Amino acid sequence: MDVLRFFDVEADRASDERVDVLVEGRGARVERIVSLGHATPDGEWYDQPRDEWVLLLSGAAVLEFDGGRRLELAAGDGLRLPAHLRHRVAWTDPERPSVWLAVHFDA
Repeated sequence: MDVLRFFDVEADRASDERVDVLVEGRGARVERIVSLGHATPDGEWYDQPRDEWVLLLSGAAVLEFDGGRRLELAAGDGLRLPAHLRHRVAWTDPERPSVWLAVHFDA
């Protein structure tokens, strides 16, 4: 059995966000996502078939929703994103890693 050191992360501005699938099973997937200045490309939206619950554990981020609403997130902030809620990551802190815990699940 290996120990996951959740905050021992490698983040690189030049590459894509790092996504590690921690657990996947019937109806659920748990991920650790590491962002460092990453954002969803302009004009692109997430429109996921499953609900997602995210918790920002470190760093800072801004989520944008179809229609223009923006939500600033700080470490410790979490929220549920219902299936098919069009959203994008508008900004993540370029100076320190933003580490997310994301749970995708069937509601």
